[in-house]
Amino acid sequence: MIFIGERVNAGFKDIKEAIINKDGDVIKEWTRKQADAKADYIDVNLGTASNKPEDLCWMIEMVQEEVDLPISIDNNKPVMLKEAVPVCKKPPLVNSTTADDKKMDELLPIVAEHNASIIGLVMDEAGSPNSADKRVENAGKIFAKIMEYGMSPDQLFLDPIVMPLKFMQDQAREILKGAAQFQLFSDPPCHIVCGLSNISNGTTHKKLINRVFAAMLIANGLDAVILDVMDEELVNTILTADLIMNKGIYADSYIEAFRK
Repeated sequence: MIFIGERVNAGFKDIKEAIINKDGDVIKEWTRKQADAKADYIDVNLGTASNKPEDLCWMIEMVQEEVDLPISIDNNKPVMLKEAVPVCKKPPLVNSTTADDKKMDELLPIVAEHNASIIGLVMDEAGSPNSADKRVENAGKIFAKIMEYGMSPDQLFLDPIVMPLKFMQDQAREILKGAAQFQLFSDPPCHIVCGLSNISNGTTHKKLINRVFAAMLIANGLDAVILDVMDEELVNTILTADLIMNKGIYADSYIEAFRK
């Protein structure tokens, strides 16, 4: 499982203030905490704190001063990415494109040039899909387009668009059905990723819903997740689901081994 730590995000008050005040220590503190919790990528999200490429680059630099992990750049504006992607010491993960041809043709040249990876949201000009079939159709468009740019399936992370259970309960099954079919595009398949917390938006039992849905998605091909990597129960659930899907070798101490 590829864990993408979500906490260096201007949606959190302390991160937004750190960006405004150029307080690198706050960025580094959360980077270190997530790295210690075994994040594979550190997601960097400038949010509404700024629209300046230099601020996004500064955040990336603060993360890279603290750890040697790759960056997930949570920004899809070409003007920002043209400056931010080259700052990354390791090929980053760009979050994200949709199945819109214009959008893909703006972003994929930047991604391909730097051997980066990209998250493909399986939505198009009409918005978020309501069925598994539409999710698969949009995913297929994104997959075909990355092939045009000489990218490999390993560089594509397809996101089935997780909808809030509280408000769109019928969508959960469609998400699972769509994700299962993404694996059929190639062998080996592309990655399947999601922003897990979307499923529990507005609910009372957020952590329980996140854990159960994560396990169900893993059974349908999920191999990357944007999450609170410091939520030990959630991470342990994911590790166990991975093990049950035969993606690891069983040992009585498999959770302890991951932590070490």
